[in-house]
Order: sequence, then structure tokens, then C-alpha cells
Amino acid sequence: MGHIVVLGSLNVDLVARVPRLPRPGETIMAESLQTFPGGKGANQAAAAARLGGAVTIIGRVGSDAFGTMLLQSLERDGVNVSGVARDAQAPTGTALILVDPNGENVITVAAGANASLGGDEVRRALAALDPAGLLVLQLEIPPQVARAAIEGARRKHVRTLLNAAPAGRLDPSLLAGLDILVVNGPETAALVGRPVEDTRSAEYAAVELHQRGVQLAVVTLGAAGSVFCLNGSAERVDPFTVTAVDSTAAGDAFVGALAVALRDGIAVPGALRLANAAGAVAASKAGAQSSLPRRDDLERLFGVRWP
Repeated sequence: MGHIVVLGSLNVDLVARVPRLPRPGETIMAESLQTFPGGKGANQAAAAARLGGAVTIIGRVGSDAFGTMLLQSLERDGVNVSGVARDAQAPTGTALILVDPNGENVITVAAGANASLGGDEVRRALAALDPAGLLVLQLEIPPQVARAAIEGARRKHVRTLLNAAPAGRLDPSLLAGLDILVVNGPETAALVGRPVEDTRSAEYAAVELHQRGVQLAVVTLGAAGSVFCLNGSAERVDPFTVTAVDSTAAGDAFVGALAVALRDGIAVPGALRLANAAGAVAASKAGAQSSLPRRDDLERLFGVRWP
């Protein structure tokens, strides 16, 4: 089995539950405030480890109590954290998250130590890769770091999965030759330059991203499931229905599950079905890493057994 190396962000999540999401300039009284380990990189590493992946995370945290909490949480999930540096100058990254009763959220991230990632982290990530493994990245780290890591993985002939989140435009050359791209509706819209609001528009966008050079283009649609394009035409993968509590880590659970399933050699439709199930479980629980499922959760809730 190949090793999954996650190069990405580690954040502490401060989650406020609100009766509704505020409008610009409006103050809303929160019903509660909780602290959770998070960050897209850490979430995806924890998600993959809980689902059976051998995972190493590469990143940076501050020399503070939040950084210690994040590393201890990942170690409890079996993630190798030896590649995470402690930054003496910058604090641990922090995400401020508002969640409404329907599980919808708005998120603001202060990058902190994540913004200090550079060549050292790229070298550590590439050194940890093996030919049967997979490099997983997001965009909560400096874009030049993500680019250097992707180019390095290509030279080593190791597959790369890029979760292009948060939303933003990407250099077309970064997409050309990319093995796996995972994006939600707003992130897809930022890449293709038009709204992606339903299954049909997501299918068109997945085909376009595939035509731009992405081998496997995946668009996640939350409660509507996901679509993908691998061989020139788009296909839809059905969702799993849950009562949404907090969708903060649903996308990260999806990415972690997809990484492990593809590493296990599961065919794309089956891998995406597992990823949809993992995302649905995460949306049904509060918090980021605290909501990430294990294989028995998928079977218990949906009757989905990992092959």
C-alpha cells in the first residue's frame, strides 16, 4: 500500500453557533463557542488515517498551546506528524467559523504559521513520497509551495490530488497534467469562470476541467452528491441523505476518503461513493476533525462496506 503525504494547513477552529448567518455590518449573538482541531490539511490527513490510510502530514504550527493541541490530536488518529515544524515567529493558524441551524457555514482563516511554508516543507513532502503513494494538497498554503510540490511529484511519477480550496483562479499550466482535482461548486466556478449551481452545470464544468488536462476532475455538490469526468464524459454519483448539523469538514472527509480509496486501487465510481458517504457522515456531526468518520461509521449508517 502506498503512503499518503498531505502537504497543507493546520488550524485551530473557533466555531460559533448562530441562529442565522449575519449580513454585512450586522452583529449576531452566538448560542455557543467551541474549539476544535482543524485546517484543511490536518482535516484531510486525519480523515485518511481514520479510514485506514498510512498518512504523513507536512506543515507548520506555532510554538503555542494551539499548535500542541493540533499535533496531539493528529497523533491520536495515527498520523505521522514528524514533518510538522514549530514556528517561533508566527502563531498557529486560526479559522473563525459561524454555523447556522441548517449546518451552513461561513469561514474566515488567519493563516498564521501556514503562510510560512516554503522550500523546506516541499522537500520533506517529496522525500516522504513513494511510487505507490499519493500527494494531497489544498490552497490554504502559499500557492508557490503547492506548485513546487506538484511539479516535484510529477518528476517522481507520483500521483497528486489537489483540492483547490479555498476558491481562486489557477494557472492553466497547473491543471495541465494534474492527476486528480477536487472542487465544490464555488471553487469550480472560480476555475471555469461561470456559475456552477446544479448537476448539469457541474457536469459541463467537470468535462471542461478534464479537457484542460486534469485526468480525474471531481465536482462535489453537497446534498446532491458528486460528478466526475475521467474519460471525456461526466458521470454522477448519488449522495447519501443525512440531517446536516455542520458541513465544515464534509469536503475534507470526502477528500480523505477518496485518497484512501484510490490508493487502495478502488475504481473511480466506487471510490467516489465511499467519499460521498464519508462527507455525509461528517456533515451530520459538529466540528471538523471530531466529525470525521471511520470505516465502521460508513457501514453502520449507510450499509457501505469498504472493499
